[in-house]
Amino acid sequence: TDSAESRLEKCNQDILDYVQEFHDFSRRMISRLEGLRVYKAEFKNEVAHLLTRVERAQRDIDYFESTRESTACVEVDEDLVEKQLNEDAEEKRKVKLMLNASCDNMLAGIKSIKIVKKTGDMHGSWMTDPGKDHLKIYFLSGSKNNVILEFANIRAFTERNHKLTPRRVNLPSSWQGTGHVVYNGFLFYHIYGSLNEIVKYNIQRRKVTDRMLLPGAGQISAYELFPDTKIDLAIDEQGLWAIHAEPDTSGNLVITKINHMTMAVEHTWDTSCNSKNAEGAFLMCGTLYVVYNSPSGGTSRIECVYDVLDTINTYEIPVLPFPKRQGSHSMIHYNPKEKQLFAWANGSQILYKLQTKQKV
Repeated sequence: TDSAESRLEKCNQDILDYVQEFHDFSRRMISRLEGLRVYKAEFKNEVAHLLTRVERAQRDIDYFESTRESTACVEVDEDLVEKQLNEDAEEKRKVKLMLNASCDNMLAGIKSIKIVKKTGDMHGSWMTDPGKDHLKIYFLSGSKNNVILEFANIRAFTERNHKLTPRRVNLPSSWQGTGHVVYNGFLFYHIYGSLNEIVKYNIQRRKVTDRMLLPGAGQISAYELFPDTKIDLAIDEQGLWAIHAEPDTSGNLVITKINHMTMAVEHTWDTSCNSKNAEGAFLMCGTLYVVYNSPSGGTSRIECVYDVLDTINTYEIPVLPFPKRQGSHSMIHYNPKEKQLFAWANGSQILYKLQTKQKV
């Protein structure tokens, strides 16, 4: 009897071991299949990005060849030049139509600074939703974390009142850097550990509703002075944008217009603004403003401006300094509803009021 019981016990143990091995094997297979899915998506994404760059380069080559003065032939094919100019004008018209470019404000200066609070990590991000529920404050501490704190309003954020405790939202994955935005009830953020995956997360329902890969992004930091942020998302009057740098563009910033509903890329621009000594950037009315500083920290200043519609003579814009020395910013985002900048510097949450004028 003892022998039968021991054999039965061994048989049961063998079955349990087999089941455990099968579970482990299944987990490994699922993990590898998920990895293959990501690699496939990234490869497809890079091919699409390469094709876009080839098309853009071909357009530039065609344009230069059509306008180049030839020493062998003095006659210029006017029809070809006119065709190229018409194509450029049509491209600008399409972009203007896409952006619904009724917004004609530009930055004239930074009027004042208000240090709202000093809390959380040295680096982080805080914002309101310019799309809806614009009174709520969203607080995301750290450049790698997965916890959002949602405060009912600015008073609940600034006051130490136990009755005004924030709603805590745990994300399914951590964010990378401080370039996230909240828009129309959704958090858009770059997933930590991914090259260039951006997630759209419904804050109230607590679930991921969409995701995308941003072609060319994630290989290098968007800003040299804050290397944690590889993709800096932005909101302006025209909607959702992404800012990143690429080795292919010698570190120059690339801006991408993203449809926030479908998470599809609408248009991409290679700008003339470099990421060297940059600490942040933001968009207002389709114009990129890049903030620079010294590596040791000093007075932040806007030194490079790029307008996607080419309606601003960016070379005539003076350097725009920030009021009061703040060391270095780890996040600077424009809020089109509030018409001011939300910023984070050395653990402080800051608001900057802006002075604007009409584009000339």
